[in-house]
Amino acid sequence: QLHLVESGGGLVQPGGSLTLSCAASGFTLDGYNIGWFRQAPGKEREGISCIRSSGDITNYADSVKGRFTISRDNAKNTVLLQMSSLKPEDTAVYFCAADPTYYCSGYRFIPGSYMKYWGKGTLVTVSS
Repeated sequence: QLHLVESGGGLVQPGGSLTLSCAASGFTLDGYNIGWFRQAPGKEREGISCIRSSGDITNYADSVKGRFTISRDNAKNTVLLQMSSLKPEDTAVYFCAADPTYYCSGYRFIPGSYMKYWGKGTLVTVSS
């Protein structure tokens, strides 16, 4: 069965850091563009970052720009989301998704509207 698995979520204090990992199961991420999304309680899902299959283009939503960093290691078949200066409003379930045709622009961030594979998410809680 082809799917993604997120890990690394947990409880962190405001101002702290956390790194999320996205691993592919049953397929290789090579050739797939990746998006990270999050959904806070009572809110709609929000696209927050993307990275092209080549790894040379990344982008971020304004809400996380300057605080989050996306990267990928195709040899390890994983994508990371390093999060720093976390705020209580970053509390959400974080999802990664993969699609071979999703366009990750290096100019204006465009969250994916259709992604082929999704993970089940990992919960990040930012609280003192």
